[in-house]
Amino acid sequence: MLKLLFYFLIFPGFLFTALVGMLASWVDRKVTARVQWRVGPPLLQPLYDFVKLLGKETIVPEAGAKFTFLLSPLFGLAAVTIVSTLLWLATISPGVSFVGDLIVVIYLLAIPSISAILGGFASGNPLASLGASREMKMVLAYELPFILAIFTPVIRAHGIIKLGDLLQYQWSNGIFLNSWSGVIAFIVAIISMQAKLTLVPFDIPEAETEIIAGPYIEYSGIPLAIYKLTRWMMLFVVPIFIVIAFMGGIIFEGWHILWGILKYILLLVIIILVKNTNPRIRIDQAIRFFWGPMTILAAMGVVLAFLEI
Repeated sequence: MLKLLFYFLIFPGFLFTALVGMLASWVDRKVTARVQWRVGPPLLQPLYDFVKLLGKETIVPEAGAKFTFLLSPLFGLAAVTIVSTLLWLATISPGVSFVGDLIVVIYLLAIPSISAILGGFASGNPLASLGASREMKMVLAYELPFILAIFTPVIRAHGIIKLGDLLQYQWSNGIFLNSWSGVIAFIVAIISMQAKLTLVPFDIPEAETEIIAGPYIEYSGIPLAIYKLTRWMMLFVVPIFIVIAFMGGIIFEGWHILWGILKYILLLVIIILVKNTNPRIRIDQAIRFFWGPMTILAAMGVVLAFLEI
């Protein structure tokens, strides 16, 4: 029991993921600032922001549903913590993963978005409800191509839905990017990842210039701190999931550790580049994009995966 608590609360769970997520957020903000000819924040700025919010007053709107409003942030935080724990345990000890944990991870990665939707609707604010509605449409748009992209490696690996076995298959037979189906699915997964993280050009649910902060507009104090921390942790967890699914994960042996870290840094760089070189698109454009070209491309990857077996 104590071992499980250590895994969930310390490493590779909450504390580890929170610290690395804050570091990834700082890198994102620092690079973005440099692109815009600004100095950018100091290294510990995310930690300062988090601690400052913890000391602020938590205000609950009179028109809101108090219980749902306060509980929603915890759902997202718990989900991303469990995902990180499962991913890293599968990476460190592939034998301890269980059958179907890949499906569990896909399911849990949707919960942070669902928590934002619940919180937005529970606040009673029209702008928050509009942001929550946009978040809901985004989830319906990108989840299908994302799931198809993730299951392309599963097909190539002859139906393996166990993270540890999927990693061992790549260590023995090469990463899935060595095939056309893997490359196509990888591209779809990266674009869907950008939407899952609600970053430009898919930051439609928040859209500061339109609806201020979207679902988070009424949040303050500790609940807002939890939402921000969840977003930072997602910036670490989702790319790691893609690294595991397509790029062989991280091997904890000698120089392989550095190579594994570089894989994550590569995805983080792609996220930042896309964020800083694209304008925000409309919600109807995003839905057409994911239900049209992205779903077709993901389906092509699935068909090619069957042909390449």
